[in-house]
Amino acid sequence: MVLNGPNLNLLGVRQPQIYGYDTLDDIGKRMATRAKTHKLVIDLRQSNIEGELVTWIQEARTTCAGIIINPAAYTHTSVAILDALLTCEFPVIELHLSNPHKREEFRHRSFTSLVAKGIIAGFGPHGYILALDAMAEMLNATAGPPAKRKVPTK
Repeated sequence: MVLNGPNLNLLGVRQPQIYGYDTLDDIGKRMATRAKTHKLVIDLRQSNIEGELVTWIQEARTTCAGIIINPAAYTHTSVAILDALLTCEFPVIELHLSNPHKREEFRHRSFTSLVAKGIIAGFGPHGYILALDAMAEMLNATAGPPAKRKVPTK
């Protein structure tokens, strides 16, 4: 599952000097293409509502093999998202288009990082592909030798 937090529905028009000109739909199409090379399927979602993101994380616990999450502003504020992610027994990757550590000081703290296996930040839209590649590698590593791998497709 690939989750995106508040204002990411405005990618391409909101502060393109920071976030770029690609829309979330553009990113989703590239991710879907890349996912096929890994024999994975992505479920890309976006919400401006914290509780909806929490519900989707809870859903992913039983339907997905991992979560890539760009919590956006909720990165720095949401204990609820952290608590939901703590219930997941699979890899979580935190993702940011920009590098939060090069921005305002309040963006330097991340609740999500406390549970994330890894963090990808500052690579713009390409970060989503990097996160997908990293997730595929983690899933393959836990699936065993190539002949015995059974990586879930969702």
